[in-house]
This record gives sequence, C-alpha cells and structure tokens, in this order.
Amino acid sequence: MEKNNDGKIWLIAVIMFFLGAGGLYLLMYFFPEPFVKTISEQVETRNVTIVDNGISEAVDKIYDAVVVVKAYLKNSLVTGTGFVYKVEGDKAYILTNNHVIEKGEKIYVEFTNGNLVETNVAGKDTYSDIAVLTVDKGEVDKIASIGSSENAKIGDTVFSVGAPLDADAYSGTVTRGILSGKNRLVGVSLSNTTTSDMMMSVLQTDAAINNGNSGGPLVNANGEVIGITSLKLASEGIEGMGFAIPIETAMNFAEKLEKGETIKRPFLGISMRDLADAQYLYYPRLNDLDVTNGVFIEEVTSDSPAAKAGLKSGDIIIEMDDKEVTSIAYLRYLLFNHNIGDSIKVKVLRGNDKIDITINLTESL
Repeated sequence: MEKNNDGKIWLIAVIMFFLGAGGLYLLMYFFPEPFVKTISEQVETRNVTIVDNGISEAVDKIYDAVVVVKAYLKNSLVTGTGFVYKVEGDKAYILTNNHVIEKGEKIYVEFTNGNLVETNVAGKDTYSDIAVLTVDKGEVDKIASIGSSENAKIGDTVFSVGAPLDADAYSGTVTRGILSGKNRLVGVSLSNTTTSDMMMSVLQTDAAINNGNSGGPLVNANGEVIGITSLKLASEGIEGMGFAIPIETAMNFAEKLEKGETIKRPFLGISMRDLADAQYLYYPRLNDLDVTNGVFIEEVTSDSPAAKAGLKSGDIIIEMDDKEVTSIAYLRYLLFNHNIGDSIKVKVLRGNDKIDITINLTESL
C-alpha cells in the first residue's frame, strides 16, 4: 500500500508542475507587459568611456633623454640616435653606436627642445659597436632609466625611440612591438660588404627599426632601457626583424669607454679564411676533407699565442671550446667571450689527424 501511495504522490507532483508551468506560459503570452516591465526595471544602462593610454607613460619617462646624433665629415652627414644614460660631475654621458660616429670629424647631438650641441667622444669600440659621447650636464633635461634584458621575457611589450630616415622630419619617432627573441646570434659586417666579420648575441624585436634608429634605446613597458638598437635584418621577403645590443653588454663596455680606456681583447695571431673560401683558392689540396666547416690557417705570426701553442699554417680549426667552428665570424664570437689570460681549447685538422691544442691568450702584439 505504501508503494501505491508513493506513486500517486509523484504523479500528482508532476501534474501540478506542468499545470503551473502551462499557466505561467499562458499569462506571459496573453499579458506580456507586466513581465517585460519587471525585467527591464532590473537592467541598469550605463555609458562607459574606455581610455587606452597604451605606453604613453613609459614613453614620457624616456622621451626627453633621447637625442639625434649628427656626425659631420667634410660635406657628408651621418645621423643616428642616442640617449643620456648618466650624469656625473659636470658631464652628461650619451650612448650611441660606434658606426654612427666613427667617421665623423665633428659630432653633434640635438635634444628634443631643439638645442644642437657639439659633443666630445669619450670612447668608441668597433667590435661592440658602442660609443660614448659627453656634453655639459646643463644641456640635459632627463636621464634614461636603465633596466634589465635578462629579466625581460619573450612576448613583453617593447618600443624604440629614434630618428629613422630623415632625422629632421622624423626625429622622436616611437615604434611599438614585442620582444621576439633573446640570445640571437647575428652576423655583423664591419665594412660595407655583405660578408659577416663577426657575430653578436642580440635581442630580437618586431618594433620597426630603420636607418637612423641606430644607437637609440629599446625600452620596456616600464620606460626602462633594455637594449640599444643596432642592426636591421633587411632581406627580400623578411620583415619585422630588428635587433638590439643587450643593455648589460652595452653598459659593460660603456663603463670602460667613458673613462677613456681602450677595449682590449685576446687574439690568436693567425691570418685565416673560411674553409669554403680556402677550398676554392687551394683546390685540389683541400678537396678531399672529412669536414665541411672550419677556419683555414694561412699564416701564423711568430711569437703569437697560436705559434707558442703549436698551430701551423695549413691547420684547419674545427672546434673551439668544444663547439663547432663554422666560420671566422663565429670563431671571433667564441674568442671574444674570453678575457686576456684565459686558456682555450681548440681542435684542429692537420692532414688526416685531429689534434687538441690549448692556447694561452694574450692581448694583441
């Protein structure tokens, strides 16, 4: 009997539910106004203004610290960008690229207030592509904040400030992008050729960087400099690949250059060619080799680190620091990561034999 009663109760509940739902539907169908009114009264309409300031505050922090660099040589003018990174005593110090000012007889910087001031070159270095200029501190309105490229993450917002193309028309141009890559090895030509003389470890960004931006700051969203724009990969079919020297690297050289110190690097004491070039010149002598990459030693300077270690003309350097040597540019990169006084291991191919040699590095003779 209890089961029958339970079944009746459930049946009555189901019938009541559908009767209630059906009744509510009929009321809303024939008398919709009260229900619509009740619902609409519960909705609050607001007019909202959305403001996106983007990176404007970060730009304000750096903008007046950026300068246009103008290097004059007789009737020619080379322009680039730089920024004030330090004031000490009665001097203000400006960082830029060496290739911007290296041929200039007189170097000027133009501030955002329009003042054009002649500078003194405290120091410059070809391989790091860093130069330090000085002006009277009274000329300076703002000093750039130095950040950290090491703490920056791929995908972070970055921007550049500079004077691309026509410095007079486009000075103070801001371009925005992201940090696209870190520790990129990029070939650098120290002349006007397309051959890479050395390699640099740099930051990669898709922020637009053009001729004239060289020496300008690459800045994070906090308005702190994390790099110095230096290179632009320009090739058919490639866009959005700009490069910057990490600020830690730049400041390491700047601290020496601002004191008038010469940057000293270790050397081997050899004249050399990329293996592919040597095979072309010395064919068929180098035609049948077990290796495809390396650096061919043409001559060894007497009393040099290479000579003292036993390197010989005709040797092919195939490894340094247990890394494959693919070119002269990469060999220089590995070599310049060492200090004078360090010892390095190289592996050379001499005839059919692979020989390990340790070289004690000294500065250039």
